[in-house]
Amino acid sequence: MVALLMAAALGIFVLYSASGQNVAMTLKQTMSFGIGLTVMFMLAQISPRTYETLSPWFYVGGVVLLLAVAVFGEVRMGAQRWIGIPGFGSVQPSEFMKLGMPMMMAWFLGARLLPPRPSVVLVALGIILFPVLLVAEQPDLGTSLLVAASGLFVLFLAGLPWWMIGGFVAAMGPIVWVAWNHLLHDYQRQRVMTLIDPDADPLGAGWNIIQSKAAIGSGGLTGKGWLKGTQSHLEFLPEGHTDFIIAAYSEEFGLVGVVVLFALYLFILGRSLYIAITAQDSYSRLLAGAITLSFFVYVFVNAGMVSGILPVVGVPLPFISYGGTAIITLFAGFGLLMSIQTHKKLIG
Repeated sequence: MVALLMAAALGIFVLYSASGQNVAMTLKQTMSFGIGLTVMFMLAQISPRTYETLSPWFYVGGVVLLLAVAVFGEVRMGAQRWIGIPGFGSVQPSEFMKLGMPMMMAWFLGARLLPPRPSVVLVALGIILFPVLLVAEQPDLGTSLLVAASGLFVLFLAGLPWWMIGGFVAAMGPIVWVAWNHLLHDYQRQRVMTLIDPDADPLGAGWNIIQSKAAIGSGGLTGKGWLKGTQSHLEFLPEGHTDFIIAAYSEEFGLVGVVVLFALYLFILGRSLYIAITAQDSYSRLLAGAITLSFFVYVFVNAGMVSGILPVVGVPLPFISYGGTAIITLFAGFGLLMSIQTHKKLIG
């Protein structure tokens, strides 16, 4: 709990500077943290048995919302990802599927003999594929990959035999070829090419990653100081308060600040893994493990794309990047972990 509160406080502190001291944005993010913490405390009081029963309904509800987005969702910057709620604002249903997917997979596999048989694996892959395609169609490649990963993590933790894992790896070649030639949009292919050679178009497609690496490097060991970053404040760094916020953070707090942030993440990951390992039933172990590994992927992918070792896919940095729905979903996931930990004595 202390680690989560420290991460939330650090996120507000960093966002105020990265957003150009935007008080309204900072207050809105603080409100999202408040809602997220409330949701987390509420979810922590409910038994994992209840979540196990509700998991398929939560999954179906998420799929229905994704279908609703496809029909009458709001379009912003060429993407149709949001549903407007009168008096509340907009929500992004794909964020909820980050929890709905591992819950459904844990429910489906937890009730069966493990490791799963090939026929069970095929059904599980179908459960994963349908909402992933809906999210990718929005288009939102980053979130679709995260949703897919959250489901595949459950499948992996269920004890897949190595021959099956090897088969999946071998199948990635044809899958990547089909995706590159028939599924990816032009701008998504451009992001991959930019990763290989960002200097090929320094004022266009390569601008984001070049400015991001410049901001990270200019921070040095201890940084330029809070509110003193130039890349973000002079608007050289695009999306400095969302996807690229760690670059603005690195510029102001340097390597020391990044090490402190990653140490905080590492502690949260370690504690979450402990909860997963000590869980007392298959559903809880699979769900807790998938949530933990998904959290790791969020950190790794965001840091990787900002530092130029992964393509830019629009994945926020947990607790730090601006975004209400993502924050609430993140805290909801930790609420599920807390539920698994605090209800151990009730499981028998």
